[in-house]
Amino acid sequence: MSAGAALDFTGERFTPECVREIWYEHWHRYALVRAWARGRRVLDAACGEGYGSALLAQVADSVLGLDVDPVAVSHARERYVAAANLRFDQADATRLQLPAASFDLVVSFETLEHVQAQDALLDGLGHALADDGLLVISSPDKATYSDAAGFRNEYHVRELYRDEFEALLRRRYPHVRLYAQRLLFQSAIWSVDPPDLGAAGHYVTAGRDGGVEDGLAYAPMYYIAVCSRRPLPELPAASWFGDRDESVYQHYNHEIRKNMAAGARIAELEAQVEALRREQAAAAPPPVAAPPRPWWRFWGSAD
Repeated sequence: MSAGAALDFTGERFTPECVREIWYEHWHRYALVRAWARGRRVLDAACGEGYGSALLAQVADSVLGLDVDPVAVSHARERYVAAANLRFDQADATRLQLPAASFDLVVSFETLEHVQAQDALLDGLGHALADDGLLVISSPDKATYSDAAGFRNEYHVRELYRDEFEALLRRRYPHVRLYAQRLLFQSAIWSVDPPDLGAAGHYVTAGRDGGVEDGLAYAPMYYIAVCSRRPLPELPAASWFGDRDESVYQHYNHEIRKNMAAGARIAELEAQVEALRREQAAAAPPPVAAPPRPWWRFWGSAD
């Protein structure tokens, strides 16, 4: 990643400077398709800040990032100028005018819910996709994202339930494999010997420099050994354990809400203290001026 200035966070559009959940969610989607982009012509429709296009350009033959926002496009051109196989153009994803079958891989993450013309979006992407190409597209599940959470995202125009999302895609593609994504708190156990966990779709990154590595390159807290006098049976490459109640996440959210409430209360009390100071200053009697010195006290005083 170039050292260019950060793009302002609007409250919805992700930038690499974001932290916590949103950072994991957005980076993971591009890390997932990175292996499929190797040596391919890639279209990143509604690329936003450009970080994902730049990540795919590390392995792709060429990448075109499109976004409707001219500010985002200008920023991406400046920040990721070092990649010779990457370019950014301004375009409305619902009105694409791209040559037929000009891309082997088309990605469009978190775009559908932002537009009303979803059929036009998918038709334009499909027109640009080669017959043997892959379309990878994501959208939040309305049942979980909005209904269960009692949340309304002001930037979303038309959210979809699973059956609506699948129906849009299956009308155009006979083969669709659906993946679910959710940030989870889990206990992870993984083999430190072969097989290569990268082949299983495990990825990790350090810092926010845009570099993604295969595998689970974490420092172990514990080691677990499986031992035998005979050849070992086939063992899993990784194991994941969690609870459906997501108790760690609930505690995390509770602490965040508590800290936010405390911060708001502190700000409120500080405002009250400042208001009281102003009231006291206004109510205090004006200072009494000292009486003038008699004229004779000046007589003979030194200059």
